[in-house]
Amino acid sequence: MARTIAELPKGSRITDYISLGVLTTRLPLSQVKSVLQAQSKASRRQRDLPAHVVVYYVICLALFMQVSYGEVLRCLLEGLTWLLGPRASVKVTGKSGISQARTRLGWEVMRQLHEEVVKPLAGEATRGAWYRGWRLVSLDGSTLSVADEQENAQAFGRPSGGRGEGAYPQLRFVSLVENGTHVLFGTHLGSYATGEITLAEKVIAGLRKGMLCLADRGFFSYALWNRARATGADLLWRVKKDVRLTVEQLLPDGSYLSRIYPSARAPQSEGVGVRVIQYRLEGVADAEPAYRLVTTILDPAAAPTEELAALYHERWEIEGAFDELKTHLRGAKIVLRSKTPDLVRQEFYGLLLAHFALRGLMHEAALKAGEDPDRISFVHTVRVIRRKLPLYGAIPPSASKTVP
Repeated sequence: MARTIAELPKGSRITDYISLGVLTTRLPLSQVKSVLQAQSKASRRQRDLPAHVVVYYVICLALFMQVSYGEVLRCLLEGLTWLLGPRASVKVTGKSGISQARTRLGWEVMRQLHEEVVKPLAGEATRGAWYRGWRLVSLDGSTLSVADEQENAQAFGRPSGGRGEGAYPQLRFVSLVENGTHVLFGTHLGSYATGEITLAEKVIAGLRKGMLCLADRGFFSYALWNRARATGADLLWRVKKDVRLTVEQLLPDGSYLSRIYPSARAPQSEGVGVRVIQYRLEGVADAEPAYRLVTTILDPAAAPTEELAALYHERWEIEGAFDELKTHLRGAKIVLRSKTPDLVRQEFYGLLLAHFALRGLMHEAALKAGEDPDRISFVHTVRVIRRKLPLYGAIPPSASKTVP
């Protein structure tokens, strides 16, 4: 049976489904052009698909993962034609033209745009984003399946188990998330075989003074802890049960001061001071027998034990952000469809930029309503963006043309 190409209703324009203003508000055209210039990717001559249009096209692909390449481009260009007027000449290129345009763009442009634009959004008025003046962020990793192509398999590898290799190659990525807004930032990707700690060594560069970073026990190591601490951020990480933490001083709130070392035989001079918090979750289904956290906040008056113990479990906010990215935006059981590793990387950063644009819209709505951003439905927001929003701006198909 022939495969039916997914299409949007006939006569659709991109403005009927996406407010380009949502993209250009968070990803301004001027910054897109600046990145293109820095990467020497700006279009030097008139093309059917100028580079700055391709950037937004890649992001639009992430918003319509189940729709064909050509169909998304058709709607995008019809929308642009409508905005520019009937005299504007826009040629709808074919599949090979789309592929060539994306290949010319490469993936480094999308990565640099992500690094420059995607930042924490919470302000003082943002509910659920702060703890006693600290901006709450979490560190974690996940995987995404990519198209089953030989090049992708060679570049990213496959998971394996008792039944053999997985059906699809997978990439691995690690991110920071701003807990209050679910913005994923500082993200780095690698092959499936790349360890999360290896990626985290790059990701923690996104930490800043005034942040309180939460992380699970899988990320704890002497080296990574010190790298993260050197950023000026405060840390609250869980440690494995085999990490030895000698009691040096008991504190009034039940926590105690200790030191961590690079090895069991390391001299005391290499020890780094930490505060240890131990607790149990009584009467909670599926709770583990005991939890043990270490933090850089040594003064219990600044952050009491009970508050930090409760706060640690907000680390699961990053799981919610990953679910938004992988299930509600990408779509359950849908793989990244690009056929080559470079275009997979390009598509991945387009997906992150689309998520950021959506989360930016949700944050603004929450501020206007005086609500916690968590109380706004991500699924509903995606549906609204795909349907229609007020038009705030547009992307001209030629760098030389502007919308009046």
